[in-house]
Amino acid sequence: MTLTATQTQNPLLIGNGLPPFDQISPDHVVPGMTRLLDELEQAIGQLEATLQPTWSSLVEPLDAITDRLRWSWGLVSHLMGVKNSAALREAYESVQPRVVQFYTRVGQSKPIYEAFKALRASEQWAQLSAAQQRIVESSIRDAELAGVGLEGEAKERFNAIQMELAELSTRFSNHVLDATKAFSLTLTTAEEADGLPPSLLSQAAQAARAAGAETATAETGPWRITLDGPSFIPFMQYSTRRDLREQLYRAFISRASSGDLDNRPLIDRILELRQEQSKILGYGSYAELSLAQKMAPNVEAVEGLLEELRGASYEAAIADLETLKAFAAAQDLTYADGLRHWDTAFWSERQREAKFAFNAEELRPYFPLPRVLDGLFGLAQRLFGVTITPADGQAPVWQEDVRYFQISDETGEAIAFFYLDPYSRPAEKRGGAWMDDCLGRARQRTETGEALRLPVAYLICNQTPPVDGKPSLMTFQEVETLFHEFGHGLQHMLTRVDYPGAAGINNVEWDAVELPSQFMENWCYDRATLFNMAKHYETGETLPEHYYQKLLAARNYMSGSGMLRQLHFSLLDIELHHRYQSGGSETIWDVRDRVAQTTSVLQPLPEDAFLCAFGHIFSGGYAAGYYSYKWAEVLSADAFAAFEEAGLENEGAIAETGKRFRETVLALGGSEHPMTVFKAFRGREPSTAALLRHNGLTAA
Repeated sequence: MTLTATQTQNPLLIGNGLPPFDQISPDHVVPGMTRLLDELEQAIGQLEATLQPTWSSLVEPLDAITDRLRWSWGLVSHLMGVKNSAALREAYESVQPRVVQFYTRVGQSKPIYEAFKALRASEQWAQLSAAQQRIVESSIRDAELAGVGLEGEAKERFNAIQMELAELSTRFSNHVLDATKAFSLTLTTAEEADGLPPSLLSQAAQAARAAGAETATAETGPWRITLDGPSFIPFMQYSTRRDLREQLYRAFISRASSGDLDNRPLIDRILELRQEQSKILGYGSYAELSLAQKMAPNVEAVEGLLEELRGASYEAAIADLETLKAFAAAQDLTYADGLRHWDTAFWSERQREAKFAFNAEELRPYFPLPRVLDGLFGLAQRLFGVTITPADGQAPVWQEDVRYFQISDETGEAIAFFYLDPYSRPAEKRGGAWMDDCLGRARQRTETGEALRLPVAYLICNQTPPVDGKPSLMTFQEVETLFHEFGHGLQHMLTRVDYPGAAGINNVEWDAVELPSQFMENWCYDRATLFNMAKHYETGETLPEHYYQKLLAARNYMSGSGMLRQLHFSLLDIELHHRYQSGGSETIWDVRDRVAQTTSVLQPLPEDAFLCAFGHIFSGGYAAGYYSYKWAEVLSADAFAAFEEAGLENEGAIAETGKRFRETVLALGGSEHPMTVFKAFRGREPSTAALLRHNGLTAA
């Protein structure tokens, strides 16, 4: 496909290489995407008319077409997450239906589907590598799940559902962003700010200045508290003002549940459409449809694992709450209405301080982002033999704080790159943390032969920004989040698969995709790793040993409660997508309350509308798949146990085990089934023993 001069003036039509973020504006989206989709529709028609059931005349040209769309639309979607604006939203929403139509058209192409089946049945099949065969098998399955076998009314209805679901998902996400942004609490007196740590006071004064209170300072206020994670979480942990904690908590749990931003009708509609969609495809429920592409064999296997973990954590979580109540009572602070939802974070933090003699804030000065990155990159070298160096200036960025890095192998040759966008920007960036692919690894044909395209990742976090001349001082939890996203990045960047359809995280079953990310979190507690990065931002002093011992001791603090919370989300997700019938006798809130009976020790408040902000399952990829975090955590804990067995102090054994992990889990990507990959690394099937041991729940 050759580009004309006029096309190159629209940066969205470049179609390859690093995105020119410094040249892209929302005005480019509609004309650029319209033009591109016109061309790609023509290209698909041409391919259907001429294709042969061979790898080179079916898979390669199809990859080239979908790759062009992924480059341009991936760029627009990325900006929606990190640089959201009214103009970009409007452009995105006007183009999205055509993008969905195009993907549906490709997914339902009979000629392409028949060619894939013919390739599988041909003599050429035996010549294809395992990775190529798995890509063909997945393509056949995905076409069937995309409705390739549907005709007439069923097909029309299925396609209409696809369109509506895409639009609902975008609206859901925008509502959460807007509702989070719409609420703030301004504190004007020292008494209202009582208990808040200096880091939060600085950040809240900065937020107040940004909102127009030009004279706000950390010392005198005013201070602006928001529902954004880096503001909300520490406020709930430290504010002594119970009335303000209650106000903030109630605002947080009722986000996007009223007025113009109400997600309730959207949730009902999404569940109804998913149910209808699965019936059209011949599945009993959306959960069964979702599991058709996952590692878990069926709903029973998922619920079996979740129930095993629930059994191990429920009593522990009840004991956690009773201990917390007794602790609060011992401080002579008994509330007439008992310990409520807005009290648990506050008292958990006070109990942690008393029990382990430190609080999360004391550790911040030892985790400045630059030092944490040094430690993370040192670990990558120690485990996987790769070197990571700054490459700022070599790639245009979408915001001045964004960094760019290069990964090199043992010979010093570049093998991958990544962007890091670390700080919270509540006005334009959605909450949470994620990894996404900018460019995937691929061996591509060129006019002179072949060229290898190196992978490039986006790593996005929402941690505390630098304030008042200090670097970003991270909480330990923010450190774990960074390691987690970097783990996803490693699987994308250290892949050795040259076919885009199975390189990196592509074609990895969704419930195995969290393995490398959760695996990396374990290293935050490894002595060598921690001491290599925990250095005081002013003095350079290493984190004192007593803090390390306290971190280890506190690791499983209330771990029963933490595990149970994740199981509540996972079981609720499966219940809503497997048994719930929209329009039946039970509402989604009834289902939530029923599931909470055995998965929550404090029952939800009547106005708790957390589902209205549960983007993972209503606007992300985790529908009937939230259990994937726990499913993969079994794999990741067991994988880390291989390093423990080798001896964490034994550098030679660590390097050897790391090399094996890199050559299997990180290198093979989606080219083989995750169980095959896991067994290649571990020599056996996974067990829950390591996960329960790491969480201190074995005895339970």
